[in-house]
Amino acid sequence: MSSTFVDFSPRTLSQGVSVIRFKLAEQLEKKQFRDSRRITLQEVSEATGINRSTLSKILNQKGYSTGTDVLDRLCNYFGCSVADLVEHVSE
Repeated sequence: MSSTFVDFSPRTLSQGVSVIRFKLAEQLEKKQFRDSRRITLQEVSEATGINRSTLSKILNQKGYSTGTDVLDRLCNYFGCSVADLVEHVSE
């Protein structure tokens, strides 16, 4: 039995590489403004059940990949849609 490899990475042939960019910093800023207080990654971690190191990677690591369960938890925490949390950009 042969297997076929399908590449699902977001690349375009003529435009180079595309990536998904997380807008976690923007959502943190908006929530801090709405709540009139500083919100730490530890607080987000405790409220969502997402490991703090995962949140840090989303925030700081270009091209970090995560699952839909993490996106769902973040959307619920921030009261936003997926489109408010991620965007597709070509480099």
